[in-house]
Amino acid sequence: MERRVVITGLGAITPIGNNVEEFWKGIKEGKCGIDEITEFDTTDFKVKLAGEVKNYNPEDYFDRREAKRMDKFSQFAIVAAREAWKDSGLDKEKEDMTRVAVIVGSGIGGLATIEKDNRTLVEKGPDRVSPMYIPMCIGNMATGNVAIDLGAKGESISIVTACATGTHCIGESYRMIKHGYQDIAIAGGTEASITPSGIAGFTNIKALSQSQDKNRASIPFDKERNGFVMGEGAGILILEELEHAKARGAKIYAEIVGYGATSDAYHITSPAPGGEGGARAMILAMQDANVTPDQVTYVNAHGTSTHLNDSCETSAVKTAFGESAKKVMVSSTKSNTGHLLGAAGGVEAVVCAKAIQDSFVPPTINYKVPDEECDLDVVPNEGRNVEVNYAMSNSLGFGGHNCSILLKKYN
Repeated sequence: MERRVVITGLGAITPIGNNVEEFWKGIKEGKCGIDEITEFDTTDFKVKLAGEVKNYNPEDYFDRREAKRMDKFSQFAIVAAREAWKDSGLDKEKEDMTRVAVIVGSGIGGLATIEKDNRTLVEKGPDRVSPMYIPMCIGNMATGNVAIDLGAKGESISIVTACATGTHCIGESYRMIKHGYQDIAIAGGTEASITPSGIAGFTNIKALSQSQDKNRASIPFDKERNGFVMGEGAGILILEELEHAKARGAKIYAEIVGYGATSDAYHITSPAPGGEGGARAMILAMQDANVTPDQVTYVNAHGTSTHLNDSCETSAVKTAFGESAKKVMVSSTKSNTGHLLGAAGGVEAVVCAKAIQDSFVPPTINYKVPDEECDLDVVPNEGRNVEVNYAMSNSLGFGGHNCSILLKKYN
């Protein structure tokens, strides 16, 4: 028998707030977290802006030795996971921790550590490379470190699908609980790749905006959009089997009712024409939930602010929603945070859960110039106080990975 899956805890560390309360307040107020890069000297770089996490001191969360042995992407994952676990009210002493999964992904892993130790290798030789180099940089270590930190002994998996990572991790966790393999999952994404090689690589593939106006750099669906802005942080959800959550009197943010995942099988960086793969993911999520397009109130779009993504995603929504595409609200909170790559889906699932809880549809901020290719209701600049019964979150990754999850108001 298929089991129902609910969200009982939320955690986030983002460019507009270092916990869920601050982050959601920033979304509601239309705060933009994009600013000049402070992580390194950008003098020789064409790109000067990013969505950095502000006022982050690892020693506020970890002792000094522990902090030094973890790349920032793992630190962010633990910070958000601890918040989500605490928020859920779960108690390790009362749970069978062998039934608690951790599925947290990162698009790139410990890129800062890779850069630092490669520099050491070149400048000082192989014997000087840190013995912690490998355990700090490999992409699964966010999952491993979260599991160790919280004592979760169930399935521990790291999914890597570029910018679709966070949503894939949540979707696969949902299936795992739905089909009885686990009772609880700590799920989401994390990323910390605002580094010289990260920025240079994405710049040279022509993916990043070179705008130096922080309010006109990440502008999804705007005709003047010219690339995405790199962000960092983590978004983590606690997913739980419904009866398990009810038995302990947990508060429930929303129910996850649908998940669709597809491949474009088309190109390493460009979406398939007309967003064909993304459309199928949305259709599969609605079919899984047994809902019709007219029932969906809100879509949190992948909405990266690149020319191709936003036009193809618009076409995909039209294909998936048919006539209902005219009335569904479709906004991109990457206008607030920039693009958190592997963490995007985690943070944007938090947005969808809060949108349902608060009956509030977030705006696409800094929107000025309408584009006839992106003619959906993009909720420009001002959020709306509307009851949200169903919210969808889309994520589309390099390599042609597409996934959509569908959340429902819990009754």
